[in-house]
Amino acid sequence: MPSETNFIEAGGIRFRVCLDGPEAAPPLVFSNSLGASLEMWDAQVAHFAKDFRIIRYDVRGHGMSSCPPGPYSIAALAQDALRLLDALHIHKADWVGCSMGGMAGMHLLTHHRERIGKAVLGNTSPFMGPPATDWNARIRMAHKDGMGAIAEAMKPRWFTRRMNETNPAEVSRITDQVRRASTVGYTACCGAIRDMDQRESIKSITNPVLVLIGGEDPATPPAMGEILVRNITGAKKAVIPAAHISNCEIPVQYNAAIAPFLAG
Repeated sequence: MPSETNFIEAGGIRFRVCLDGPEAAPPLVFSNSLGASLEMWDAQVAHFAKDFRIIRYDVRGHGMSSCPPGPYSIAALAQDALRLLDALHIHKADWVGCSMGGMAGMHLLTHHRERIGKAVLGNTSPFMGPPATDWNARIRMAHKDGMGAIAEAMKPRWFTRRMNETNPAEVSRITDQVRRASTVGYTACCGAIRDMDQRESIKSITNPVLVLIGGEDPATPPAMGEILVRNITGAKKAVIPAAHISNCEIPVQYNAAIAPFLAG
């Protein structure tokens, strides 16, 4: 069954939202990494749509969603997700987030825990600085050299060398999403990540959490995932042999790692 695509106005922003799976099935949100569009989850939709009502959306400033002027915050990105759930008349959903999507998930788990069931926090971290100069340099690069330069720089950070060598088509499919992202939206999200620090707040999380770690992830290295495991009471951990966009690099292993947790 093809995706049902909607454009939903929420908080003054027009979001592209795709729905898959039976309407009566348990709702499951997939939330994107910085720079990516909702197509990054295609392999997960193919696997999970028989058992879940899957909700995917383009983050503000990404994909086909509109791009309000910055600055942005992780709290604002989390609020976007809540507004979309409200528009879809969904009170509570499970959550799977990659990188920035995991950061938004952390905020929801600490400030709106009644709206989230289980959560997979994948390839992510509660804190990405200092030095803030790294993020500021990336922001300057995007404005100076364009999103094409950012997309090329992401290839060795998002995927292992073997993935770049053996499956360049998939690498390009994902990094081309970065190439098409709005510079304004991308850099505003960079600022939101730069300014985030959720290391203390995540200690209050009580929801079931699975921390998914890419064992070869240079963007959010395993040590960052371990912070989540230590600071979230009862958190489970899965480590898979991939870099940052692990759900696209080894989708079969990724799906196998998160499926028992979501089903449980």
